[in-house]
Amino acid sequence: MQDHSHHGHGHHGHSHGHHAHGHAPAGGFDRAFAVGIALNLGFVVVEAGFGFVADSVALLADAGHNLSDVLGLAVAWGAVALGRAAPSKRFTYGLKGSTILAALTNALLLLVALGAIVLEAAQRMAAPAPVAGGTVSIVAAVGIAVNLGTALLFSRGRKGDINIRGAYLHMAADAAVSAGVVLAGLVILWTGETWIDPIVSIAIAALIFWQTWGLLHESVEMSLGAVPRGIDYDKVRMALRTLPGVARVHHVHIWPMSTTDTVLTAHLVMPAGHPGDAFLEEAREMLEHRFAIGHATLQVEIIGADADAATTCAVEAERPQRELHHHEHHDHHDH
Repeated sequence: MQDHSHHGHGHHGHSHGHHAHGHAPAGGFDRAFAVGIALNLGFVVVEAGFGFVADSVALLADAGHNLSDVLGLAVAWGAVALGRAAPSKRFTYGLKGSTILAALTNALLLLVALGAIVLEAAQRMAAPAPVAGGTVSIVAAVGIAVNLGTALLFSRGRKGDINIRGAYLHMAADAAVSAGVVLAGLVILWTGETWIDPIVSIAIAALIFWQTWGLLHESVEMSLGAVPRGIDYDKVRMALRTLPGVARVHHVHIWPMSTTDTVLTAHLVMPAGHPGDAFLEEAREMLEHRFAIGHATLQVEIIGADADAATTCAVEAERPQRELHHHEHHDHHDH
């Protein structure tokens, strides 16, 4: 016997963070994306123009780097827009998973940008470039304002949504690089030591790499369907197990549908009989309120498939092969 309590279709504005309850949904960042892309595109045009006029390779290179930020913002915004697509027969959850792909893409874009910074720094160490001129320093200072301003637009969402964090990191990284250019320029003018410039670049690159690695690690985890970091698997399982009438819980699976939406499926063994729809609705509300799991499907069983502990999920039993076999067997009988 099976019953499903499923919730989540059609509540597009009702998004939950894994790390914090009640943060603004990603859709609330539409203005931030539009302003960020417009500011950065404008800055790229101005910077490239100054680069041509001043015949500065450094400015042209930085304009190219800022163009990659526009691409990063576009990827993140595109994913938010795709995430609003209605479910279809082919994509039954809609395209919400695109936010995970966008976070992964942004992490990879940042690593490529870091590689370019480190390579340029290594080349400057081998053949020190002349001290950055006044124009370069002034444009870099404007770059700090543009990138820092854009980063602040995304700062409120960076903890709950790694797609927003990817956009935030792009901007914060660029602000740091621009600050490094200005700082190194001032120190070089003061001391005359040109080796300071590449050293500052490498130090900033190391700091950004540390942040980016976390973004990459978490986005890969999400791509593989890992339990979102803000959710404790054991606590969720115990919360289900302690519901009235539940004798055992098995086949508990928790995975991210998007960077802000979480899905759960579980089998509840209830020997006293089916508890009714009200019980399932209360269980769903408990999961949403306590763990920000907005899409829960619960299957009620009067008698468990087996009476022993082998019915528990592979996570608990640590028998992957047996679990696979049991799932196949169970699906044929119950679905």
